[in-house]
Amino acid sequence: MAMAHRLVYHALNGSVNRRIEAGIRHAKQTKADGVVWFNHWGCKHTMGAAQLAKKKFEEAGLPLRTKDEVRSFVGNGVGKLIERALPEDTPETEREKFFEVFARNYKLHCADLTRPYDGVPELISALRARGVKTAVVSNKVDFAVQQLAEDYFPGLFDIAVGEREGVKRKPAPDSVLAVMDALGVRREDTVYIGDSDVDAETAKNAEVDFIGVEWGFRPREVLLAHGAKVIVKRTDELLRLILGE
Repeated sequence: MAMAHRLVYHALNGSVNRRIEAGIRHAKQTKADGVVWFNHWGCKHTMGAAQLAKKKFEEAGLPLRTKDEVRSFVGNGVGKLIERALPEDTPETEREKFFEVFARNYKLHCADLTRPYDGVPELISALRARGVKTAVVSNKVDFAVQQLAEDYFPGLFDIAVGEREGVKRKPAPDSVLAVMDALGVRREDTVYIGDSDVDAETAKNAEVDFIGVEWGFRPREVLLAHGAKVIVKRTDELLRLILGE
């Protein structure tokens, strides 16, 4: 009976308003600075509830971020992610503290819930077998890029670089141009593959060809809006394009 009582009266059961009230109550009890509301992409029920929850939590003085909001903040490096996620009036000293906490935890958990997209390791292996040089240029912090490249793509990239002090983040072309120089390749022999608006802008700024992919971070419409001329749906299609077959 005790177990049944806990299940039936659990805060996550019942109406959306009941869950919101429980969330506000727990946030105040724990003196939380803010709240992240989990919702499933594509689920009308949880995404609709997220907008109502955002309104109610903010009325209660508790900043709330939904999963979709956080997703939209990603792509321009950790510093920009934190800047976008925190309230606009957050002092710089507080932002620096959040950055330190984020970096410390991300170093431990950057591979959590992470895996390569289907077919991508095989694609890169096929390219290397044909003598194509391969590299990663990311806005993720560099230690995470090095770890993830080694864990999921061992021996598949000639160079992998992430966000580093003193080097401008994408969409600035600095990292791409530095990698091209290190590999000894020319602009006309380089193609940049990406899944986001930042990638499309980076390729444009580096003056190299760009191929967008539909299986990644941003939808096709975003890539088109940022100037992508070629977008593929499958890795085999991408392989043929790169090899000119």
